[in-house]
Amino acid sequence: MAINDRFKGHYLPEKPRHYETKAKNAQEAHEAIRPTDFGRDHFGSGDEARLYELVWKRAIASQMASASIERTSVTLREATGRHELRATGQVIKFPGFLAVYDESLDNKPSDDEDDSATLPVLNKGDMPAKHGVDATQHFTQPPPRYSEATLVKRLEELGIGRPSTYAATLQVLKDRNYVRTEKNRFFAEESGRLLTAFLERFFPRYVAYDFTAGMEDELDDVSGGREDWKDLLAKFWKDFKPKSDEVMERKPSEVTEALDEFLSDYLFPDKGDGHDPRQCPQCGVGRLSLRGGRFGAFVACSNYPDCKYTRKFAQPGGADGAEDGEIGKHPETGEVITRKAGRFGPYIQMGEGKEAARSSIPKDIGELDLDWAVKLLSLPRTIGNHPETGEPITASIGRYGPYLAHSGKYAKLRSTAEVFETGMNSAVAKLAEAAAGGGRGARAAAEPLKVFGAHPESGGEIKLMAGRYGPYVTDGTTNATLPRDKKPEDLTEEEAVTLITEKAAKGPAKKGKKKAPAKKAPAKKAAAKKAPAKKKA
Repeated sequence: MAINDRFKGHYLPEKPRHYETKAKNAQEAHEAIRPTDFGRDHFGSGDEARLYELVWKRAIASQMASASIERTSVTLREATGRHELRATGQVIKFPGFLAVYDESLDNKPSDDEDDSATLPVLNKGDMPAKHGVDATQHFTQPPPRYSEATLVKRLEELGIGRPSTYAATLQVLKDRNYVRTEKNRFFAEESGRLLTAFLERFFPRYVAYDFTAGMEDELDDVSGGREDWKDLLAKFWKDFKPKSDEVMERKPSEVTEALDEFLSDYLFPDKGDGHDPRQCPQCGVGRLSLRGGRFGAFVACSNYPDCKYTRKFAQPGGADGAEDGEIGKHPETGEVITRKAGRFGPYIQMGEGKEAARSSIPKDIGELDLDWAVKLLSLPRTIGNHPETGEPITASIGRYGPYLAHSGKYAKLRSTAEVFETGMNSAVAKLAEAAAGGGRGARAAAEPLKVFGAHPESGGEIKLMAGRYGPYVTDGTTNATLPRDKKPEDLTEEEAVTLITEKAAKGPAKKGKKKAPAKKAPAKKAAAKKAPAKKKA
């Protein structure tokens, strides 16, 4: 009734639509979110109204007739026939459910090009109105990076995981810094790349899509009583235990050497110029290879210590996965801007010699393009003069990240984007907050990694903290470092209480006693006491 009352024509299908998920392991125990009264298309105000409208539209659209869309290619040819333009898109013959709601508009990222543009209905011989002719250059773009929605969709297609586990899986990727998110897109971090390479090299069977999906089926058999869980675990452990023991017996240098060979195409790609990609760019003699250090993996020259060239692990052949070379020309000066890999990471340069302008490339800007390069080279940016002092406020990027500067005072910014977006009011407020907090030297209180209950003896709240020398637990009085073989995420409250209690029982660490300075021997008197003279008899 709600559809018939609002739309005339064939918007109502012949019979009600029934939907089933394509994922065979999906759990469908939850009722769908839908309005109780389809006659009300508006309810509430503000965010409440927008949420209700979204639910109402999607529910109504799910029961409407399908849309009729025609994939169309149009060729526009000028009168002489020497030049022609082509446009490819879609012509909507019948809108159907699209008259209410188009899901693609929600899932489509704002920065993607519109490859499925809607075209008007055109017939042969039509004369379009010409408003102008612009020549623009387009480049083939790589496939878009996964967002949370697209990654979950891919997992469903592969039959990996279940709806109840997807949120926890994605959260682990973020918590362990395997990925970072920028504009709702996932970007792999160094630790994530290295861990993936390690698993694919030494445990290829267990990270294969079909193995994970097959394990889901076997777990379903266990939950359905068709297979005994002990038999399933025994079958898994029989193959996994020898393989894991074999890997654990390898020396760290052997693992690194195997990963160096496995990642050679990624770390040292062939540029097609006949140049050896493993040749050290600094000394020209040594060969580059993967090394493991205290702070993670990196690439170094074989001539160390004579040649100390190094670069980060996630810099295959260039910096952050990108090739060194020309980015483009500055739109105002016409000077060439190039991307280079330096000792301290990737950077861009415009000009040569002492007059050259340089800037490091922040990690949080995503893919570097000419627009970003021009912005970075324009720093520092002057926001304006402070309303109280009259001195300028500038925004720039320094050794410790983006910041504001004013009259020798500084305030941190959260991202590179804020360097170019922060206005005068916000800048004044941030500088005032930084001054109230003690300036650059003040450190904000660290956030706990996990909070447990109160300690049974001291009564203080037990917290798991990330310290300078590793994770530790504290009750506000006693700090206890976690054992090396204990992962912070696996720590229980009972274990935390035990660690603090044992540390408190030992008492404070004894400081070494300072040795007292050696006493100097008393100086001999210059003249000895004279013996008493003998009396004459």
